[in-house]
Amino acid sequence: MRIDTLVTATLTPATDRARIGLLGLATDLNSEADLRRMLPADVGLYCNRVRHANPMTLETLRSVADDLPRAGRDLLPGLTLDVVVYGCTSGTLALGEAETLALIARSKPSHYQTTPVTASLAALERLGARRVSILTPYRADVNRALGEYYASRGLEVLNVSGLDMDDDYAMTAIRPETIVEAGLRAMAPEADALFISCTALRASLSVAALETALGRPVVTSNQAIVWHALDLVGLTAPAAPGQLFDTLQEHTPQ
Repeated sequence: MRIDTLVTATLTPATDRARIGLLGLATDLNSEADLRRMLPADVGLYCNRVRHANPMTLETLRSVADDLPRAGRDLLPGLTLDVVVYGCTSGTLALGEAETLALIARSKPSHYQTTPVTASLAALERLGARRVSILTPYRADVNRALGEYYASRGLEVLNVSGLDMDDDYAMTAIRPETIVEAGLRAMAPEADALFISCTALRASLSVAALETALGRPVVTSNQAIVWHALDLVGLTAPAAPGQLFDTLQEHTPQ
């Protein structure tokens, strides 16, 4: 009679240089893949979804606060992450940036927390951009709130151009070439940079073409998230698109 011995391997945590947690909307088809494409291969991205249903309005986005703590707790329980991101720009505005950051911190142990709003504001500051044009897929009330908030943070918001949409799935369906065309129309001649809001938009795929055409930096929500997370942990992203990533320098964070 043959008796085989099964050898059980000891499981050890992945050897990521950094671990980033993404709390994305349940309706977001894009941000997970977008972030993975821009992050270095040795940086881990771990995701959980926050309850949300279309249409996207300020009211429905505020209700996300009820489920955000649960989503954070269920993201790799027992492990402390390097950075945790709430992956919704308009949702951050609806809840309030400070409240969103506080909710993340209470929900999931991490060294740093960020949002697309937090990240994009830091990115525009790093680029020295004070006068900005903004392109979004949103409706007028969300655009108004976004423009007012960015202006309250010291930027001169020259214009906010929107596509009058409230469906996450439809936003992701917009072709990158269409985003380029919209970005060219949205960019004011005197603007220092163009910010394209919304993690559901495949806008990072439009950055290279827009920067070539405009001769000025372009910042998108997902691009800013990746940049800010890497900047916080002291890493670079040599394959990521845009002038923004040229400002990264590898270092040990203080």
